[in-house]
Amino acid sequence: MYQYSIIEWLFFFYLYCFFGWIFESTYVSLKSRHFVNRGFMRGPFLPIYGSGAIMMLVVSMPFQDNIVLTYLAGCVGATVLEFVTGMAMESLFKVRYWDYSNQKFNYKGHICLSSTIAWGFLTILMTEFLHKGVEKILFVIPGTVVTVLTVVLSVCIVSDFTLSFKAAMDLRDILIKLEKARVEMEHIQKRLDVLIAVASDEIETKRQQREEKAEELMDSMEEKFARIKERLAVEPGAFMDDVKEEIMELRSKYLVERERRLQSSRIKDFYQRSIIKGNPSMYSAKFNEALKEIKKAVDDHRKNS
Repeated sequence: MYQYSIIEWLFFFYLYCFFGWIFESTYVSLKSRHFVNRGFMRGPFLPIYGSGAIMMLVVSMPFQDNIVLTYLAGCVGATVLEFVTGMAMESLFKVRYWDYSNQKFNYKGHICLSSTIAWGFLTILMTEFLHKGVEKILFVIPGTVVTVLTVVLSVCIVSDFTLSFKAAMDLRDILIKLEKARVEMEHIQKRLDVLIAVASDEIETKRQQREEKAEELMDSMEEKFARIKERLAVEPGAFMDDVKEEIMELRSKYLVERERRLQSSRIKDFYQRSIIKGNPSMYSAKFNEALKEIKKAVDDHRKNS
């Protein structure tokens, strides 16, 4: 059984957060062919790895003399942790920081069989080899040094996490605003189509076959407003007065929503940009078009800076 003080447990947690960051950042950087500061936080720490490592040590404690039960405990414990964390983060931030939807035997994209199997082997690696070496290193370092280092790291990590959490929540609000503006522009376009169809004596308006992207929507609406303007210049009586007033109102609403989208998509906050850059595979089931727009804006900012 592990007999550690709270300071020592915290020290292990931070150390494994750091190891996880090295592993993830190296893997994603090689895959992306440029450096990626992986993770939710801006410092070199990935809390999911630290939490996973501590969880592996805790759940395996009763089974230290039985490697099979250690393996099974690691499979179950890590999978539950991954599922709960994934669900909580998606519920809070409206995005997924990892997604197993393309893997076989996955559940809601948060967990999958292959990762569960891997977690069991990692638990054995952790308890039988890695942690024993880390433990020896810790006991060589004077207790005062460990305490001071852990306290300093705690202050830095809590500050980093607080700023990152706020940035992620602000990013969530931006996604909601962008999607709300897109939906509102869709409503404006449908009403505009009806007015144009009635004025042109068309039997029915062209129905949308799919959900349009925001850029396509704006281009389409700009074109329609331009056509109306040109027609009115040639044929002032083409639309009744009340229809003209409604078209002007729709134009005003459209300009407001367009400006709202443009303002929201300009990600100026360092932490928000860092979250996007550090999680290139970030995905949102409900706000994916808005997320793609933000990713593009951040990528353009990176190329131009």
